Amino acid sequence: MEFVWFLLGLVVLALVVLVLNIKIVPQSKAYVIERLGSYRETWQTGLHVKIPFLERVAKIVSLKEQVVDFPPQPVITKDNVTMQIDTVVFYQITDPKLYTYGVERPISAIENLTATTLRNIIGELELDHTLTSRDTINTKIRGILDEATDPWGIKINRVELKNILPPREIQEAMEKQMKAERERREAILRAEGEKASRVLVAEGLKESQILEAEAKKEAAILNAEAIKEAKIRESEGEAEAILKVQQAYAQAIDLINKSNPGEGYIAIKSLEAFEKAADGKATKIIIPSEIQSLAGLATSLKELVVDEKAAE
Repeated sequence: MEFVWFLLGLVVLALVVLVLNIKIVPQSKAYVIERLGSYRETWQTGLHVKIPFLERVAKIVSLKEQVVDFPPQPVITKDNVTMQIDTVVFYQITDPKLYTYGVERPISAIENLTATTLRNIIGELELDHTLTSRDTINTKIRGILDEATDPWGIKINRVELKNILPPREIQEAMEKQMKAERERREAILRAEGEKASRVLVAEGLKESQILEAEAKKEAAILNAEAIKEAKIRESEGEAEAILKVQQAYAQAIDLINKSNPGEGYIAIKSLEAFEKAADGKATKIIIPSEIQSLAGLATSLKELVVDEKAAE
């Protein structure tokens, strides 16, 4: 009976040991396995079983991209200005074995290497160039770090200069310079605005004068056309009136001719014509022979009427 319990205990112990040595490697992880103290293999994602007491998980490595923010480092520029620069490094482990055995404390090694590289690069640049060449500095540091960390199984994806802090007096001078530049740009913009405003006003005045001149021209043309039209209509009216008078005269003459008037009617008409001629300012009047007798009769009658009026 005791033997049975012993076997049962062994079985339970074996199951516990087996369960404890079953490993499931999650996504984006890698397990570095050692057997009897030496590197055995690297487990990738999935189910794995290690040999109890002989193998162990030496290191669990994350394969994700990681970010490390290093504190500010003092650096000196080519023109002897001391600045504080802090960097941000984005890296990824590509070889878990090299990362485990390649270097002791790899993050500390990257930090020191970054500081050394930064001092070397900044030492070749002057202050102004340093402040305006972030991209160039980032590219140089990334290239140097990537080459140096390759034997460690680390890939440097990106390096960024987070802050560049020059001395306080230089910051104040830069702020004054920036303020002066802003004021200069503001003055330029204000002058350009005033110039543009004047140009717009001048163009508006010019356009107004042009429109006014065109309006006066159009009005003069319309007025001239109206006067011309009025004169044409007046001339046409006068011509039409003369034509109608002449037509009336012609019709009257035609009617007289058709009615065969007597000599008395013709004589009376001749006297009427003579009377109108005598009322004028002409000094000489030639009286046709046909109406001389009638003229003498008319004169006698006129004198008789005058004498009777005088007697009364």
